[in-house]
Amino acid sequence: MASSPPGAGLKPDRLTTRLKRAYESLFGVSVNVGTYRFDEHEPLTSYDVPENCVEQERYWVDVPFSFVSIYDDLEANELRYHVVEPSLTTAQERLLESLKSDIRDHLLYTTTEVEIDEEDVLRSQLEATLEQYGADITAEEFHKYLYYIDRDFTGYHRIQPIMNDPHIEDISCDGYDIPVFVYHDGYTDLKTNISFGRADLDDLIVRLGQMSDRQLSVAEPISNATLPDGSRAELVYTEEVSAHGSAFTIRQYDEDTMTPVDLIDYGTFTVEQMAYFWLAIENRMNLIFAGGTASGKTTSMNAVSMFLPPGSKVVTIEDTREISLAHDNWLSNITRERLSEAANIGMYALLRSALRHRPEYIIVGEVRGEEALTLFQAMNTGHTTYSTMHADSVQTVINRLENDPINVPRAMVQSLDILSVQTLSRQGDERVRRADSVVEIGNIDDRTGELNFSDLYSWDPATDSVSGEYTDSRVLEQIRRTNGWSEREFREEFRNRRRIIEYLVDQEVDGYEEFTAVINRYARDPAAVLSEIDGQPADTPTAIAGRGED
Repeated sequence: MASSPPGAGLKPDRLTTRLKRAYESLFGVSVNVGTYRFDEHEPLTSYDVPENCVEQERYWVDVPFSFVSIYDDLEANELRYHVVEPSLTTAQERLLESLKSDIRDHLLYTTTEVEIDEEDVLRSQLEATLEQYGADITAEEFHKYLYYIDRDFTGYHRIQPIMNDPHIEDISCDGYDIPVFVYHDGYTDLKTNISFGRADLDDLIVRLGQMSDRQLSVAEPISNATLPDGSRAELVYTEEVSAHGSAFTIRQYDEDTMTPVDLIDYGTFTVEQMAYFWLAIENRMNLIFAGGTASGKTTSMNAVSMFLPPGSKVVTIEDTREISLAHDNWLSNITRERLSEAANIGMYALLRSALRHRPEYIIVGEVRGEEALTLFQAMNTGHTTYSTMHADSVQTVINRLENDPINVPRAMVQSLDILSVQTLSRQGDERVRRADSVVEIGNIDDRTGELNFSDLYSWDPATDSVSGEYTDSRVLEQIRRTNGWSEREFREEFRNRRRIIEYLVDQEVDGYEEFTAVINRYARDPAAVLSEIDGQPADTPTAIAGRGED
C-alpha cells in the first residue's frame, strides 16, 4: 500500500486549506519524486493468496512493479497464474485515466525529428501534467502512474507482465471476457486473472497489428504478425470470423538462441546425432524438420544452422520472423501482406527472387503451399535447402508433399536427403521435446513405385533412449565417397566431431557466438582445435583432423 502523505489524519483550519488551494490553482505544484527505492518507500505491490489456495511459487517479472503468484486452487482443483500489479484506489484510477487522456493528447500534437527516450518523455510529461493539476502525490503514487502509462503507451497493456515472464511460451486469449491462458514451462496450461472486455480487446488487437505493421479491419480480420520483441502473434479482429470476438495467440520469442549444446542438454538430440547433422550440413545435404505444434522444429533448425560453413551465402524466407542465424553472409526475407492483393509479396515470390541471389543454402521457415514445389525444384538444381513442416510422421510428410495443395512430384521428393520428425511428449511429470526419428530418404522402388526411406535414429519413449548407428547411414556413406575418405579416415573424422561436441557440452559452451566460433575454427584448422581439447600444442593443419582414436 502507498504510504500516506505527511500530516494525514490532521484537520487543517479552513483558511489554510483555502489559501493552499488558491496557490495551487495559480502556480501549480512542483512534482519531484526522484527514483523509487525499496528501502525508502512503501512497496508498490502486495498480494494475499485466497483462502483454500496453496501458493506454489512467487517471482518478480518487473521489479518493483509486477510479480506472478502461481497457486493451487483446492476447490477448483486447478493451478492458477495470478498477475499482481500496483494497486490503485478508485480515486487514483480516475486520476490515471485523466492523466492518460491529457498526455496522449499532448503527444499526438508534439513532433520531433531527433531520437528520444520514450520513458524519459513520458516521465517528463507526467510530471508536467501533475503540476498543472496541482496534485500533491507521494513517490509511490507517482511511480504507479508512470508504470501504467508506460505499460499502456509503449508496452502490451494488461499482458505486459506476462510478456516479461521468461517462463511463458504461449499466451492465448479466446474472446471477450474470457480469461487469458498461458503455457508455462514448469506448469503447462494455466488460467490467468486477466481478461478483456469488448472495447479493450478490440483496441489491443488493433494495437498489436500496428506494432507489427499489420492493418486489421472488418474487411481483413485475420493476420499473423511479428511483434517488436520478435514474438509471433496470430490476431483475429472482432466477430467476423470468431464466435467469441477478437482473439490472439502469442508465441513468446526466446532472446537466447538455442545451440546444439542446449538441445543435447534437453535430450532432444544426442551427441552422435549432432555430429551427424554437422557433417550433413557442411556437405550440403537437404533437410526438413517436421513435427506438430510446439515440437521445436524451428528451434532445431536454428540450432543446426550453426554448422553452416563460414562465409557461405545463405538466404532465408519466412512469413513471420523466427529464423535466427549466427552467420555473416545472410540475406533475410520476410513476406508482405497488404489490403490490396496485388501489393502482397508471398513466399513463392521471395523464393523465386532468392534463386537469383546465387545462394548456397536456402532456408524456408515453413512450407505449406506452392512455394514447396519451387523449393524442391531448387533442390533438384543443386541448391541446398532446409525447411520445416507441420506433420507428425514420415508418411504424413510424404503425403502432404505429394498431394494438394503442395503437389511435389515423387521424383522430386527423393531429392530430400534427411527428414527429422520431432514430437512434444511427456516423461513422468516433465514435458519434453524429442527427435522421434531421423530418416534418410532413398530412391523410388522400381517394383512398387513407392518412395524408399530408412530410419537411421529412433527414439524409444519407454526408456527415453535413442537407437541407431551412424555407420548405417546412406547419407554419410555418400559424404565419405565425395570427400575421398577411406573407411578409417571417415570414422576418425566422425569421432573427432563427436569429441568436439562432447567437449562443448562438458564445458557448457551454450552461447551461439562461442559455439559457432569453435565450429568455424575447426573448418579452418581442425588440428589446432583438437589439440586444444587434448591440451596439447597444435600440429600443422591437415586436410582431415588426425587426432581421433583409431
